[in-house]
Amino acid sequence: MGSNEKWRLERDSMGEIKVPADKYWGAQTERSLENFRIGTEKIPAEVIAAFAYLKKSAAQANQALGHLDAKRCQVIGQACDEILAGKLAGNYPLAVWQTGSGTQSNMNLNEVIAHRGNELAGEALLHPNDHVNMSQSSNDTFPTAMHIAAVLKLQDHLLPALDQLAAAFAQLEKDNQGIVTTGRTHLQDAVPIAFSQEISGWRTMLERNKAEIQNALPGLLELALGGTAVGTGLNAPEGFDTKAAAYIAENTGHPFVTAPNKFHALTSLDDMVYAHGALKALAANLMKIANDVRWLASGPRDGLGEITIPANEPGSSIMPGKVNPTQCEAVTMVAVQVMGNDAAIGFAASQGNFQLNVFLPVTIYNFLQSVQLLTDVMVSFRKNCVIGIKANREKMAYNLHHSLMLVTALSPYIGYDRCAVVAKQAFKDNISLKEAVLKLGYMKEEEFDKVFHPEEMV
Repeated sequence: MGSNEKWRLERDSMGEIKVPADKYWGAQTERSLENFRIGTEKIPAEVIAAFAYLKKSAAQANQALGHLDAKRCQVIGQACDEILAGKLAGNYPLAVWQTGSGTQSNMNLNEVIAHRGNELAGEALLHPNDHVNMSQSSNDTFPTAMHIAAVLKLQDHLLPALDQLAAAFAQLEKDNQGIVTTGRTHLQDAVPIAFSQEISGWRTMLERNKAEIQNALPGLLELALGGTAVGTGLNAPEGFDTKAAAYIAENTGHPFVTAPNKFHALTSLDDMVYAHGALKALAANLMKIANDVRWLASGPRDGLGEITIPANEPGSSIMPGKVNPTQCEAVTMVAVQVMGNDAAIGFAASQGNFQLNVFLPVTIYNFLQSVQLLTDVMVSFRKNCVIGIKANREKMAYNLHHSLMLVTALSPYIGYDRCAVVAKQAFKDNISLKEAVLKLGYMKEEEFDKVFHPEEMV
């Protein structure tokens, strides 16, 4: 910032405080930094970017309504564009574990934009509160930034990764048409199933998850901005909420609108809970798919061994040649984390006392972590496992033809009770179903051969 001094003095309503000379933040950011030395978790970069969109759009709305002059609006917008371009990195040091309204992070952005704007203008043009925060309160800006960050992260990152993973399973389904394998329920043998049918279940889970996430987007597209401190819109000009939301929509390329009820928008986190519930559903399905894949790949000799998955790295520091289903393990660990995050978000949302929920930073931190982890793990799982899944046709055929549950095909001919006797006899004597049927005298050989076709049972 053009100073050779290590520190500079900044002032706020509480007096003077030293601030690092090479940083753009001001007194309120510094006080938060000193007062909340808690943990290593910082306000996510996605929230910072969301604030940049918000502050630029608010300035545009204020100018359009005649409350902010064109020069100040332009300089605020220029500073926000620099934030979005990553040029002002290192100026957002605040912990997640701060005031529950996110006020200090709102002021962090106000101060950074004001200081950088004044530097760009070459004069003391901007005040953090009077100009950058005009027509706003932390109580409506932080929830707005949460929604912007959530929508951008879901639309631009998670949903494309989800589409790609579903497409990979669709291709796998197509490639494995005609292969019949053993169905399993309760971890026990069941009637046959086409391997493509099994894969179609996985694919449809992901497609359903996409629909559920998309169903949650309309609530997230509603913005609290314009409610100011308690939802009444005090100090915001008439029409500011609608105009600011329109500018946010224009600047982000996503159809944001103003929330119809600002009292709800400030005190409730139900839109975040609902959207994260869809993420939890995705995590649950990914857990199930990954578990299925590693079960089917178990072995290679002493497990099911019905599929093979890519061998990406050595699996053991002591057992040479061992290969483990590590991508599946990463998926399941991410699923566990997302489920934990969902619990935290649910607890946070239940704490909306009177006009404001004060669990905002922890909610958006957990939400964005879930989105990031799910996005990354779906990309990794697809690239490093799913596209390399191969059916072990010989093992599938062997297991299929030795399954005792194939006896179900005989139920229409000899009845349920006799079929149960056949299965138990075959298991007891370690003989085939055909041998058991003939031994028990329930059918003749030609009758059995006429109706017993496992590959047609799917």
